[in-house]
Amino acid sequence: MRVKPMSKSEPASATHYPAAKSVERVEHRTLSILVDNEPGVLARVIGLFSGRGYNIDSLTVSETEHEKHLSRITIATQGTPMVIEQIKNQLERLVPVHRVVDLTAGQTAIERELALVKVRGKDNNRVEALRLADAFRARVIDATTLSFVFELTGKPEKIDQFVVLMQPLGLVEVSRTGVCAIARGPEGM
Repeated sequence: MRVKPMSKSEPASATHYPAAKSVERVEHRTLSILVDNEPGVLARVIGLFSGRGYNIDSLTVSETEHEKHLSRITIATQGTPMVIEQIKNQLERLVPVHRVVDLTAGQTAIERELALVKVRGKDNNRVEALRLADAFRARVIDATTLSFVFELTGKPEKIDQFVVLMQPLGLVEVSRTGVCAIARGPEGM
């Protein structure tokens, strides 16, 4: 058997099989963005996301420093590490943006969300809804003979679990605030 020598133009790793596709994992990230508190800033930030096809899973915004006229926007999003890096770089280039911090990059953030969950039910479903609410530390903030409204605070995953458990018991509606997050430790944003 004669082996044909490889030509100089052919790469050493040439093969007849197609290269395996590399698949990057999609990661859930929480970004905290410090911006000027002025009209149109939120629209510009959201426009950056929608214009490039990035999805926003959760959004909260509030003025945080009244004297300096600064607001904090907290956005929960998802994407590959490359997409997340692109989002951060593009946000940092916006004029009213002072700082962008990826709170979930080093697992150093505390995330919480508030939800109001309305459940209707009678008899056993009513008792079961109250039992589960107690297990999840949800408070009853309104009650009638036919329904409850529960207030629940926690990680988004905890709220998701509670909502799933309430569905067969008579879930009527859910209202959620969106993720609020802050980094651990003594340093500020």
